[in-house]
Amino acid sequence: MANIKSAVKRVKIAERNRLYNKSYKSAVKTLMKKYFTTVEKYAASPTPELMQEVQQRMSEAYSKIDKAVKKGVLHRNNGDRKKSRLARTLKPHETQVAS
Repeated sequence: MANIKSAVKRVKIAERNRLYNKSYKSAVKTLMKKYFTTVEKYAASPTPELMQEVQQRMSEAYSKIDKAVKKGVLHRNNGDRKKSRLARTLKPHETQVAS
């Protein structure tokens, strides 16, 4: 344990930030999982209503990822990779409704 006052303060701040970052990352993962399950549902039975729900879930996940990057919780490339993964998951199923 640190003896110097400023070092003690830094330990407290680091712990606070760690918990904040952890909750933010958890929220991102949760939104991504919800999106993936919605895409699976949509792939099983494509309907315009499900497509709208997929788009909404994607929007929520994108928003949370962008905010995490802006706040420094995630690195920019990490956020871009997560968003790319979301888009890639939907790509093969989008053509089902169009045809």
